[in-house]
Amino acid sequence: MALANLERDGHGYLVDLNAWNRDIATELAEEEGVNLTDESFKLIDFLREEYINNNANQPNERNMVKGLKSDWEGKLTTKELYTLFPKGPAKQAGKIAGLPETKRKGGY
Repeated sequence: MALANLERDGHGYLVDLNAWNRDIATELAEEEGVNLTDESFKLIDFLREEYINNNANQPNERNMVKGLKSDWEGKLTTKELYTLFPKGPAKQAGKIAGLPETKRKGGY
């Protein structure tokens, strides 16, 4: 199914996180002006895993670094996450991951 056929909220987030797949992620990333890499998908998969299997948890950047550092080539820093998702790893990567908009402070 294409992104154009999926229901989204007023900020462009998917309404049904189960409608997400990697093709949808690629379309969302194009809208956001982000090029997805293997590292991008490590973060996206981590965010989906946390949300789906950890009581709708949406980790902040510090917890993303802690959760991903063992699976990352080289040293992972918050700066690396912002290189992948310049508008903010929590909001922008979460959006591309098909998750609901995080209510945490900070925005774009």
